[in-house]
Amino acid sequence: MSLFEHPEFDNHEQVVFCHDQESGLKAIIAIHDTTLGPSLGGTRLWNYSSSGEALTDVLRLSRGMTYKSAMAGLPLGGGKAVIIGDAKKIKSEELFRAYGRFIESLSGRYITAEDVNIRTEDIDIVAKETSHVAGTADKAGDPSPHTALGTYLGLKAAAKHRLGSEDLKGVKIAVQGLGSVGYDFAKYCAEDGADLIVTDINEESVERAVKELGAKAVGLDEIYGVEADIYAPCALGATINDETLKQLKVKVIAGSANNQLANPKHDQAVKDMGILYAPDYVINAGGVIHVCSEAANMSLEETDKRVRAIYDTLDKLFARAKEEDRPTGVIADEMAREIIAKGKQ
Repeated sequence: MSLFEHPEFDNHEQVVFCHDQESGLKAIIAIHDTTLGPSLGGTRLWNYSSSGEALTDVLRLSRGMTYKSAMAGLPLGGGKAVIIGDAKKIKSEELFRAYGRFIESLSGRYITAEDVNIRTEDIDIVAKETSHVAGTADKAGDPSPHTALGTYLGLKAAAKHRLGSEDLKGVKIAVQGLGSVGYDFAKYCAEDGADLIVTDINEESVERAVKELGAKAVGLDEIYGVEADIYAPCALGATINDETLKQLKVKVIAGSANNQLANPKHDQAVKDMGILYAPDYVINAGGVIHVCSEAANMSLEETDKRVRAIYDTLDKLFARAKEEDRPTGVIADEMAREIIAKGKQ
């Protein structure tokens, strides 16, 4: 199968395969659309089972970034990158500097930032070879706090529409994933009086949530079947699939993970089940808004204002979806494409 026939290819402008033998770098950079501005999206380091799996992921993620920036009202397009390998084994200054040189070769069409398994100190190394980075330690820094805040506010909007109130006191929230974003998000919910049910591959994170947030811990696969009001996927994507949908007993899906739906058809499936889904690239846009303060010289005040506007964006989206009786993901895609189309005029 060629790139142009790939099921996730969506008229991407450019896809770059990067290899540096000396450092062991194997990466793919996907630029989806630059209508509204240079493409921005984090770099994900993951031990993919194959280059085909990595390509599928980067194509989907880059498209999501285009829509995410559009819905957040940012002067940016969408792009994403993945580095293939085990984060515990391959990280080195040589690898990140080689990667930085590939980014530099794109002459500003792609701006990178943090994503899964990439930290601020890694981005700082990339920045030694290119200026086309965001989220460096001496500027915008870690975007995860704003991602967590935006997700929490988006969840409150979803609760308002599906549960009848944005008050989270006594609301049962099943949180999958307690990384830097997931934990801060869970903390916001706990401070509002929510009852948390949590899971994570990191036992220390789970124990911390139990101790500090009063959460109840369950196994990795048990999280799907718990009795709860809201399921909050805050780990990796595709956790909404044919198997998990059979187990879900919730009214809302609202979390920070990217690509939460394993297949676009699941958008209609969750609607048919009476579950209100907060489209991932809308609710988790706090991170890209944060790094935009560096990439587009946006003030911190404007950054905070735009993160808090995620609530209003979802409020309008949910209202339109209800009025038109259509899935929320379909509505979000249409709203994003409308914004991009105006940018082409």
